Formats: sequence, structure tokens, C-alpha cells
Amino acid sequence: MIRSTSAVLLALLIGSAGCKAKEAPQVAFLLSTLQEERYQKDLKYFEQRAKELDIRVVTLAADNDNAKQIAQVEDVLTQGAKVLVIQPTDSQAASAYVKLAHDHGAKVIAYDRAIISPDLDYYVSHDSYRVGVLQAEAALAATGGKGKYILLSGQAGHSVAAEITRGYEHTLAPYIAQGDVEIVMKHNHSAWSPEQALRTVEDALTRSGGKIDAILANNSGMARGAVQATQAVGLTKVFIAGADADAANVDFVCQGKQTIEVLKDIEPLARTAADVAKQLLTGDADKGSATIAMGGRDVPVAAVRVEVITPDTVKLLLVDSGFLSASEIPACASKLAAVR
Repeated sequence: MIRSTSAVLLALLIGSAGCKAKEAPQVAFLLSTLQEERYQKDLKYFEQRAKELDIRVVTLAADNDNAKQIAQVEDVLTQGAKVLVIQPTDSQAASAYVKLAHDHGAKVIAYDRAIISPDLDYYVSHDSYRVGVLQAEAALAATGGKGKYILLSGQAGHSVAAEITRGYEHTLAPYIAQGDVEIVMKHNHSAWSPEQALRTVEDALTRSGGKIDAILANNSGMARGAVQATQAVGLTKVFIAGADADAANVDFVCQGKQTIEVLKDIEPLARTAADVAKQLLTGDADKGSATIAMGGRDVPVAAVRVEVITPDTVKLLLVDSGFLSASEIPACASKLAAVR
């Protein structure tokens, strides 16, 4: 009988340890995709910061599939997650995630992209509007405030694409109004496609008789399409701007094929999101004074700063920070050596 009791106690202890090892996640980090270079960084830095904060996290990616993402939202809520950090596959459709989470007593942080809901608890993103302003200001400086421009926008209906493009339009508006700047073409591109951007630039070059002065692209991939299109016809003096600081684009900047990139640094974005998640878990979130209008209500926002990348800023902003290694951007070697 004693042996039987001991066996029962041992089984209970093992069962208890097993349950503890499989404790429910406190936070779910739900990414739209992991298919692009930068999102591996989001994953790395968010989970790293969550571990420092002693947060139990589950991370999932939806492969840009709305149906898959809503299924993931339902799953992590069933598991008991109390804060959902969501990079939505669709900013409008994701409003349903907020209601569902609140019905389960959970809170929602929109990550990197907006969720159009007045009930959203927090928004953590880069200052996307500022990305557009920085690109447009640099283009105006390079072209003397005159010329024919192409605007390459990302996915239609995407909050980040809309905000970057809004930055372009507001900055360029006075120059357009006085007839100094002409927008030859402005176009959205599904999935932020470099191939589609290439075709857009080709079409614009045909329409303008090969005369283009500046191309502003919402991300690095579309800027690569622009570089490919201009290089193919021998245009080497066109101002080209991208955003995300992909290694290939930074190398283009050092080669002179592209003019600038805008760095949307991932580490401070991901770490800030983890910090806010912890604050929402403990009820200590300081909403502060920064807000953004979302669905008819002001929602607390943490806007992460962005920086212009030129050959002169590559070392400080990218290599020294660990965002890229020197080996990933070989064309920048001489500049890196010069500033050591």
C-alpha cells in the first residue's frame, strides 16, 4: 500500500512539473509573415526582450493569409494569452481581432501596421509618415525642387504604405502646386512587389520619354525594382529612395546606383512592443500624451524614429549597431575603412 501511495505521489509530481513546463503563453506575437529578410529580426528581438522581461511568449506567422491569422488569434486566446501583439495581414479586417480579444479579457497591440479599431489598446510602429517626408525632402534637395517624379506605394489599403505615401504628398504638394514637380506616375503594388515596381518604372519611363528625376519607393524591394529599370536604360543620375535598409539596397547606395535608404530599425521597434506588452500585463502602461486617431478615437502610440542612410552614415547607423555586418555590404568597404 505504501509503494502504491508513493507511486501516486510521484505521478502527481511529474504531472505537475509537466503542466508547469507547458504554462499558457502570456503574450502572443502574431506576425503577418516571416518570408522577408527583416521579419527574422522582429522575431529575434521581440523574443529576446520578452525573455529579459520574464514573459512567456508564443510566436506565429500567418503567411500573409487573413484566414490563417484569425485562426491563430482564436488559438492563442484559447491558450489563455492576455496580450496579443499583432502585425495584421489586413488593417481593416483586424478590427475583429480586437473585439474577440476583449471578449476573452485580453488586450491588443498593433505592431508595425495599424489596426483600424477605436478599441485598440496600443499602437507600436515606426514613424511611417516621417519616412515619406525624409525621402521627399532628400529628393527635392537633390533635384533642386524641380522635375518628374514616380511614387511607388506598397499594398493598397496597407496602413504603412498609406502613411509613407502621405508623407510624400504633403511634402511635395507646394512644389506640385506651383508646377515645379510633376508626378508622372503613382501606383500601389500588391505584396510590395519589386517585379511590379520594375514594370511601373518601365511604364513611367515610356510615358515620360525616358525623362525621370526622382523615384520614391515605400520599401527596399520596390527600390530594387526601380534600380533595375533605370540601370537597364542607362539612367545613372536618377534620385532613388527606398526604406527598410535591406543589405542589397545599402550596397546599391554605396555603389551610387541608389541615392538613399531610410532605416526603420527593427530592434527598438520589437523591444518597445515587448515593453508595452509587459506594461499591459501588469497594468502599468503609461499611455502618455502621444496618440494617433484610429477608428474615430485617439489610441496610445509609440512611434519609433527613422534615419536616412547614405554612404556616410552606413557605419554608425548600420554596422556599429549590428543591423548589418560589413560582409553583407561589400561595396561600402572603402567608406567603412575611411571612418575607422
